[in-house]
Amino acid sequence: EMWTDRMRDEIERRFHLMALNIYGLTEIIGPGVAQECHIKNGLHIFEDHFYPEVVSPETLDPLPEGEKGELVLTTLTRDGMPMIRFRTRDITALHREPCKCGRTLVRMDRITGRTDDMLKIRGVLIFPSQIEKALLEIKGVEPHYQIIVTRPQHLDEIEVQVETSKEIFSDEIRRLEEVKRKIEKHIENAIGLRVKVTLVEPKTLPRSEGKAKRVIDKRQL
Repeated sequence: EMWTDRMRDEIERRFHLMALNIYGLTEIIGPGVAQECHIKNGLHIFEDHFYPEVVSPETLDPLPEGEKGELVLTTLTRDGMPMIRFRTRDITALHREPCKCGRTLVRMDRITGRTDDMLKIRGVLIFPSQIEKALLEIKGVEPHYQIIVTRPQHLDEIEVQVETSKEIFSDEIRRLEEVKRKIEKHIENAIGLRVKVTLVEPKTLPRSEGKAKRVIDKRQL
């Protein structure tokens, strides 16, 4: 699940442990494709079991080392149902220089988004994960949200519906407006575009198992 560096620091401080990122996906193996070491400079992919590539989501051509694109995995030790160049839809980059920890396994960046969630708004590429990260920085805001894209007057607009905690939603109107403006500012800083934020009651946005559908694009309706 998504977390911020601030959340990681808080977990480590409270529980006196080292918190590390682990990457996996159900179609391949679940958790266990890659994991951070104590250096925390990317996730080491277990290349004895998986052959990683990063390709252009549009052309599927391999991209140079360090360039962001879609992660593609081929299983090397899976007998029952091997996967060949499986498109994960996850956006990352690969780095092959040795890590300071001494390992020589290729490293992948933390996932910054998914190709099937990628939006192009007024020429700017936006991932829901950018908005989610901004929301996680704000106290009293739940990590449940929905992005609605419309095109009134031939200009793309974004509305972000955000669940708040019970305490905030039951607070006075002025307090709600302050939270709303704070969220709008955080999101603008994250994606470079102004958005409209609508605060909604807790547990009112739809839930789904697995990867939640965060975006409703009404431009094509």
